[in-house]
Amino acid sequence: MILDPSSVTPVPHDIPLPLPASEPFLELLLIVAFVAHILFVNLMVGSSILVLAFEIRGRRNPDYDRLARALAATITVNKSMAVVLGVAPLLVISVLYTIHFYTANALTGTAWILLIPTIIVTFLLLYLHKYSWDRMANLKGLHIAILGTAVALFLFIPLVFLANVNLMMFPERWTTIHGFFSALLLPNVIPRYFHFLSASLILTSLFGVGYFGRRNFPVSETFETFDKPALRRIFYSIALAVSLVQFIVGPLVLFTLPTKGFHGSVVFAIFAGAAVSIPAVWLMWKELSESQPQGKRFPAIVGYLTLTVLCMATGRHMYRGIALAEHRRDMRVATEQWVAESEQAAYDQSQGVARLAAGESPGKPLFQSNCSGCHAVDRKLVGPSLVEIAQIYAGSPEGIVTWAKAPGKKRADFPQMPPFAIVGDAKLRDIAAYMLEAGAKAKVP
Repeated sequence: MILDPSSVTPVPHDIPLPLPASEPFLELLLIVAFVAHILFVNLMVGSSILVLAFEIRGRRNPDYDRLARALAATITVNKSMAVVLGVAPLLVISVLYTIHFYTANALTGTAWILLIPTIIVTFLLLYLHKYSWDRMANLKGLHIAILGTAVALFLFIPLVFLANVNLMMFPERWTTIHGFFSALLLPNVIPRYFHFLSASLILTSLFGVGYFGRRNFPVSETFETFDKPALRRIFYSIALAVSLVQFIVGPLVLFTLPTKGFHGSVVFAIFAGAAVSIPAVWLMWKELSESQPQGKRFPAIVGYLTLTVLCMATGRHMYRGIALAEHRRDMRVATEQWVAESEQAAYDQSQGVARLAAGESPGKPLFQSNCSGCHAVDRKLVGPSLVEIAQIYAGSPEGIVTWAKAPGKKRADFPQMPPFAIVGDAKLRDIAAYMLEAGAKAKVP
């Protein structure tokens, strides 16, 4: 790992393996896979929150309890889809941003490892809540508490993912992070978290408009007082209210992002997504302005918000690429240097084994590449011969090493020798041993 003393930003070498596909294709795949995954994550989290709210309200109005139960039936399906579709973006991001992604995982440590047992417990609680509805009809408080625990865990899980994804974009902060909670203090994590929760509630509410407003949904058999327009009004009201909150949260997300990842293309994508969402909000308000919302504007609302999501996902990916561009360039240089040094070390080792087998000193090739321009075995060149050096340093190779690292000027007829500390102590010792051996052999009796 290389440390830049001016910024103390860790610059590790990458894994020198070719990508399994072209980088533009993998980037496109990452955006598409992420959007598909986050769609069902939003539905899973948003539905859990709304089911909890509806079931609590259902203690006074039974129709809200029925609404909670009908919506809860969709959570486990959305959960399964979220898990399955989450594999692709995790794999692709670990291929494209291997060092950054796994470094962030390591820095958040315990919280990242706890994700697996936390998700398992959360899913088990969801199943328990779903399949104990009738059995716990007289234990409503306990039944709500089960879901409340699952929702609390659902609110924790995205924080870990967001902390990691945020942390991987800012390697200059890696040395300041000491666990998950310090990663939460980085700019943009909390605003982005509330942006995610708002998006979950908006998407789930629009899902409720479509799911409960579809032609074959048995409204009269399920509810006593709710009809389809009433259900549309409930979900449109939530979607509109949270969408208005998004116009506050969204700018907070934007303004808390460090400027290093901004570019005209990023700003354009983000503002295009925000602009496209305005007609969707206006159409929601038009739906609610009718006494009996019929949902005729629903396809247009979904279309506008789909464009918003695609623009935001694209802008976020572009920001990540720009923010990491300089660091990834430094990593490529570090990787090339590491590969070259590794290849040289492997070559040196193979040559050293061959020379040892032939009885040749390992210091001879080092002497030839570093010292032979100024020193010959038995005659003066720029510096004294090895014969003379062997007489001066007989039995003291360390003396040669010390001199080579910080030479002075002893004789007027010899130029001052430059320092060779960069060669390293181990190699200098091999050179010194060879010089003494060669000088002693060439000494005239």
